[in-house]
Amino acid sequence: MKKDGRNPAVAPLFPRFLLLCALIALRATVAHDSIQRTTILSNNEETDTVDIVEISNRRGSMSKARVYTDVNVLRPKEYWDYESLTVQWGNVANRLEWYPKLLGSAYGWDPFLWPGDQDDYEVVRKVGRGKYSEVFEGINVNSNERCVIKILKPVKKKKIKREIKILQNLCGGPNVVKLLDIVRDQHSKTPSLIFEFVNSTDFKVLYPTLTDYDIRYYIYELLKALDYCHSQGIMHRDVKPHNVMIDHELRKLRLIDWGLAEFYHPGKEYNVRVASRYFKGPELLVDLQDYDYSLDMWSLGCMFAGMIFRKEPFFYGHDNHDQLVKIAKVLGTDELNAYLNKYHLELDPQLDALVGRHSRKPWSKFINSDNQHLVSPEALDFLDKLLRYDHQDRLTAREAMVIPFLACQLDYIWSLSVDRRYAHNAIQVRAAESSRMLPKWLAKWRLLRVCLWAGGHCIWDNVLCL
Repeated sequence: MKKDGRNPAVAPLFPRFLLLCALIALRATVAHDSIQRTTILSNNEETDTVDIVEISNRRGSMSKARVYTDVNVLRPKEYWDYESLTVQWGNVANRLEWYPKLLGSAYGWDPFLWPGDQDDYEVVRKVGRGKYSEVFEGINVNSNERCVIKILKPVKKKKIKREIKILQNLCGGPNVVKLLDIVRDQHSKTPSLIFEFVNSTDFKVLYPTLTDYDIRYYIYELLKALDYCHSQGIMHRDVKPHNVMIDHELRKLRLIDWGLAEFYHPGKEYNVRVASRYFKGPELLVDLQDYDYSLDMWSLGCMFAGMIFRKEPFFYGHDNHDQLVKIAKVLGTDELNAYLNKYHLELDPQLDALVGRHSRKPWSKFINSDNQHLVSPEALDFLDKLLRYDHQDRLTAREAMVIPFLACQLDYIWSLSVDRRYAHNAIQVRAAESSRMLPKWLAKWRLLRVCLWAGGHCIWDNVLCL
């Protein structure tokens, strides 16, 4: 003990105590920051869906969509905040058609629903199943009209709300399947979504019969649906033949199954466990989480390649790692490495070893006697602009709609001032022509598909032309 009364053994403890407090505070800050930057994955999807979080600083650059970047930024929260959606179960048939037109709203609709149950519908036969639903052909016992009944398996309410909200926002869009009703069993509370019926043919049966013109036509119809959903700030994230219903007799196409669709927000990270394996974009396989609408364009490219080369699926990987290997063997590894470097990504050492080193394979290597009638220079140019590692280099849906492959086969192109009523009356005019109700000069006119610019969108429609 010193003369001043201080204990020399205790004196050094105070600065040590201060240092310990500082370290604890610093550690708490780092831990809190790491929690904020962690991507929260839900385990309720195949493709488990995403809870969106702040993008991390693990990469030096951030990727944003080239088009429709700020759609959801500019729209009110009610448009994309599906978690706040209050679902009222009941019959919305006959309201879906006119409700958006009545309001004239750019933000979808919020229908007034009456309490209802599943007694309005009867199951006819099972037509499909998935991880999260059972799908049946059904009939509305009140109207005697056929429909599709999607009975949802137990999943998080958030997922159901998201699908319903997206279908509401896309209501009336071109070639988007129509949601007719939302019902629930009164006892089990099992929810079901009722959709329009499409008398589709299995793609494995249909695709081998398609002509060059058929392929162009249906790809264009699919692009209309994709451009529309992208313009509404929505990524489908599961484009594949199983989700593209085609009634070949009526030449009608519908894009279905919006269970994995998500709202796009720039600067957000999404779960990469989306899309079916054969149609997964490279961004998903290399864990680039701030992807965008261009993911759907890769999937479209895979579909298109399968159609023209009659090779379904075109990239046939046995698992996610092998899927990237199959892609690299076609597109080469030089461009893959350039893609990884651009976005400051690194492959897992095991995956890098599996991928190996490959030169790019020319598309001509896939042409044979069975598919050569479907493959043209324009088709290969189109394919080449879709199947690109760098998602920002791919065609957008809007750009794809005006490339030569989809426009150069027109026999005639009317001027942009063509009277659009012909487009709406084409079928009636053809029927009238067959019954000789038209004057001779009009009877010489025939139906063609022509490119019309309407409201800023290049759309195909049936019109009369000389």
